[in-house]
Amino acid sequence: MPLSLFSTLLLHAGRVILASLFILGGLNKIADPQASVVMMEATGLPLPGLAIYAVILLELGLGLAVALGGAVASGRLVAPAALALTLYTLAVNVFFHPFWAMEGVQAQTELSLFFKNVSVMGGLLAIAGLYLDRSGAPDRP
Repeated sequence: MPLSLFSTLLLHAGRVILASLFILGGLNKIADPQASVVMMEATGLPLPGLAIYAVILLELGLGLAVALGGAVASGRLVAPAALALTLYTLAVNVFFHPFWAMEGVQAQTELSLFFKNVSVMGGLLAIAGLYLDRSGAPDRP
C-alpha cells in the first residue's frame, strides 16, 4: 500500500532531521578537526590524524545520502547509508561513551549520551527498513 502524502512528508522530514546530526557533525569536524583528533587520541584510536578525514567523509557522505533520499540514485543509497551510520554510531558508543568504566556524574552523563545514540540507531534502522527492497520510493508498497 502506498504511503499517504502526509506520511511521505513525515518520512522525508524525519530522514533530514536525523541525518542532520551526522552532517552537522562532519561540518563541525571540518571547522575544527584538531578538537576531534584530541578526543580520538584520548581514546587510544590509531592514527587519529588520518582517521579524522575518514570520519568527516563518512559523516558527510552517508548523512547526505540519508538526508537527500530519493534525490540520490533513486533512493537506493538510503538503506545502506542508514545501516552504515548505525554501525558507525555503535562504534562511537563503544569508544567514546564507555559509561561502564566510569563513576558518578561522569558515568551518568556518558550513560545518557550512550542511550541517546542507541535511540539514533533505532531511527536509522527504521529508515533502513522502510527503504530496503523498495527502490528508494517511499510511495511503493
